[in-house]
Amino acid sequence: MILLVIKDMKPRSSEEKVKPFRLVKYFTFTSLVIIFIGTIALSLLNTRWARDLQLRKSEDYARLLVENLNHQIFLKFVIPVALKFGKIQLRNKDQFEHMDKVVRTTLHSFKLDMVNIYDKNNIISYSFDPSLIGQKDLGGTGFQNALAGKSTSQLVQRGNFWEMLLGFPKESMLITFAPLRAEKPLSRISGPVLGVVELVQNLSEDDKSIFSFQVHIITTCALIMSALFLVLLLVVKRGEGVFQKRALERLRLKEQLSRAEHLSTLGEMVAGISHEIRNPLGIIQSSAELLKKKMSSLDHSNPIPDIIVEEAGRLNYIITDFLNFAKPKIPNFLPCNVTDVVEKNIIYLDSQLREQDYRIEKHYGNNLPEIMADSDMLYQAFLNILINAMQAMPAGGKIRVEITSDENRNNVTICFQDEGEGIAEDIMEKIWDPFFTTKGKGTGLGLGIVKNIIESHYGSISIDNRPDGGAHVAIKIPIDPGV
Repeated sequence: MILLVIKDMKPRSSEEKVKPFRLVKYFTFTSLVIIFIGTIALSLLNTRWARDLQLRKSEDYARLLVENLNHQIFLKFVIPVALKFGKIQLRNKDQFEHMDKVVRTTLHSFKLDMVNIYDKNNIISYSFDPSLIGQKDLGGTGFQNALAGKSTSQLVQRGNFWEMLLGFPKESMLITFAPLRAEKPLSRISGPVLGVVELVQNLSEDDKSIFSFQVHIITTCALIMSALFLVLLLVVKRGEGVFQKRALERLRLKEQLSRAEHLSTLGEMVAGISHEIRNPLGIIQSSAELLKKKMSSLDHSNPIPDIIVEEAGRLNYIITDFLNFAKPKIPNFLPCNVTDVVEKNIIYLDSQLREQDYRIEKHYGNNLPEIMADSDMLYQAFLNILINAMQAMPAGGKIRVEITSDENRNNVTICFQDEGEGIAEDIMEKIWDPFFTTKGKGTGLGLGIVKNIIESHYGSISIDNRPDGGAHVAIKIPIDPGV
């Protein structure tokens, strides 16, 4: 039942912590993508506005050119030619050359690809391209509007499918049709329409400049957004790690609390049962010893009294372990020398060590400080560890005991190493569980009692396997638990 509660709590704890953070993460990433898309859209709009502005300026520019050309043609060509020849005939070589000189002089240094002048019958009378002179009906609606006195402009673009789709054609021309009027001297009132002027401006270079400007904007936005994305990704990863760590820590604390509650209930039950068993057990043991004395005078070879006394003693040892685990003692903190406690353990085990060929290798640090501890409880904890090390090497072997203190002299570390087979990886996490044992006999409470003793001294204990075989037990105890 306890295991089911713990397993059910784990995903719930993860959801409590991870889901809100995932919501923040997704919202942040979505916002970044929207900002990037908005920036690209804004750059496209800016480019569109720039092109519209450039087109309007080109149209105004064309109208000014037409107005200036109209003035120059009327003053420098129409009037002088009319006075000299009586009428205007551009088929006349001299008149055409004079007209060409006036037009080219007026439009010199201006970016124009083509200039055509139509008469009122939609026939090209003058052109930069001599092959167009004399052709008829090429003006279209632009000519008709100009003949009616209205200037118009038309944007003509050429390019492949992708160039046209992206709005940056290979060639872009602005064609402007404007009326060619007779001018009245000293008056702002224009005279009748004499013909139509067609100007063709090449805007391809301007479009390329705008396209290059847009590419720079998009590239800059992409680089900035990429940098922001990387920074955000780093922050999110770190935040996710922190949240996950907190979620795992919370789960661990919940498991410890559930375990503590379970052990507390189990301890109370064990303590009550142990007390109930210990009283009749004492009566059984004393009665068996009395029976043994009476039987010795009648039948020396009868083993039954000895068996009863031995088994009663073993049962009393088991009950003592139950009580020590279920209701651990409160340490009586007094100045204590850890080295003396370990030496006392070794002296107690000396005969067994020599009989079974065990060797103790000791390494004690210099000037080890005294600690505030309960020496009797530490004696019991160290004795259990040494006995476990001996049981791990049935044929004998070396046990290394090392005692050191840290540089700040805040803690004392006691290490025990044996040369046994070590602890299997699949049971490493179970060794602290009560009643878990791999031995043929025993209660499985030894390490649990040791852990309770060390933790009651505000210390820590860890067990792992040595690279060259055997187990390594490390105990760290603060010099002064009150600090």
